[in-house]
Amino acid sequence: MDRKFFPYNQKQVLQKIGKENLIKALKQMLLIRNFEIRAESAYLQTKIGGFFHSYIGQEAIQTAAIHVFGKEQWWITSYRCHALALLLGATPNEIMAELYGRSNGNALGRGGSMHLYTERMLGGFGIVSGQVPVATGAAFSIKYLDQEGRVALCFLGDGAMAQGAFHEALNLASLWNLPCIYVIENNLWGMGTHVEKAICVKELAEETAPAYNMKGYTFDGMDFLNCYAGFQHVYEEVMKTKKPVLIEAVTERFKGHSISDPGLYRTKQDLEQAKQRDPIAILEDILKEEKLVDDATLKQWDEEQKEIVLAAMKFADESPWPDVNTLEEGVFAPSEETHG
Repeated sequence: MDRKFFPYNQKQVLQKIGKENLIKALKQMLLIRNFEIRAESAYLQTKIGGFFHSYIGQEAIQTAAIHVFGKEQWWITSYRCHALALLLGATPNEIMAELYGRSNGNALGRGGSMHLYTERMLGGFGIVSGQVPVATGAAFSIKYLDQEGRVALCFLGDGAMAQGAFHEALNLASLWNLPCIYVIENNLWGMGTHVEKAICVKELAEETAPAYNMKGYTFDGMDFLNCYAGFQHVYEEVMKTKKPVLIEAVTERFKGHSISDPGLYRTKQDLEQAKQRDPIAILEDILKEEKLVDDATLKQWDEEQKEIVLAAMKFADESPWPDVNTLEEGVFAPSEETHG
């Protein structure tokens, strides 16, 4: 897909991020990649049930957003939520235990793969586009409480654009001038349907945003530096205008929609071509070009993240199952008085 992305100066962006944060970002992306690979393996061994949606191939987007905005914003995403939870401080142990359905998991073993939370993450959502109104409500709370420097960030897939909730939420956000940043992670496929057969515009953000009286931007979702530069620009803009922004980050997932999806709708050649722009490899090459790292160090960092995930799998395996007596705890049920 030939697209025009947000313009940026690589040298300036590298200087702004700094060596320490560049290395941190790469390690975070490596942790996400290793977590997804091993968790998928556990799923195939039937240690994990339910649904499992991998973020492999999209790691640069949310990692860059966290580095620009910090963890103190309101964050919300779809069912492809392992990466954002890791980036916002949920430990590999608690997430893996959640996937295994154990009582010490992130949501006490009750949410599974699609429903992870942190103090500032309002969850992963299993309903397509269900998170978009929630993020809009979070932005409303920021404006209502007059919280300077705060925004709400909402990640959604290209398939969510066809849902009515998406359009209703954008309309209200623009009407009320809410500080919400909507990020369409366009991985080109809504389940097995190509974006061009599902959405009537080519430039998902730049053509859609004007209809809601907001700015639209297009990022290269495979390039951490492009995403960082774009998010930095958007953050500064929203701090000035207090208005919502729509972003399209063009990326491609390297796996099926979920583990149960064999991905027969795209050829092996197309997939291999997409992998030539692996966001982790792109960032590694940049770090090597800048003489910040060598191949041996990169291999060591990858092995370190792998060991963290393997330890999380062991932790999950040894964790207790939920007690059936706790099944009704934390569940809202109307009383007889409510109906009376």
